[in-house]
Amino acid sequence: MAKTTSMARNVSFVLLGVAALVLKRHYSGPYVEIIHSYSGNVSASFAVYFVVRLLTSGWRYERLVTAGIALLVVELFEATNGFGVMTNVYDPVDFVANAVGVGLALVLDTLVWLRWRNELGRGSQ
Repeated sequence: MAKTTSMARNVSFVLLGVAALVLKRHYSGPYVEIIHSYSGNVSASFAVYFVVRLLTSGWRYERLVTAGIALLVVELFEATNGFGVMTNVYDPVDFVANAVGVGLALVLDTLVWLRWRNELGRGSQ
């Protein structure tokens, strides 16, 4: 994938995660308590994955390395009460929600890459 295309895509996904984080307070549908409690962790972790992805582009095993670094960052944030900078309410389920966010980002990143690779292969035939 072209460097500028992948950078723009990653920034777009970061903004998507941030938008979900900001908009979660307006949600009033089913499972409102769960959404309000954990969607922030999922969306922030999703965004962190793509921030890290901006730095790891071109690395060997880049998606797995990105997921590992992103998961480490968000779980350390959780375990250290916001790195001592932000106030964070401890909830052990937050660790799971963080992993879900990074996992969703990894799956989406891989699917986009597979689609790009398949389209590139079709274009050369």
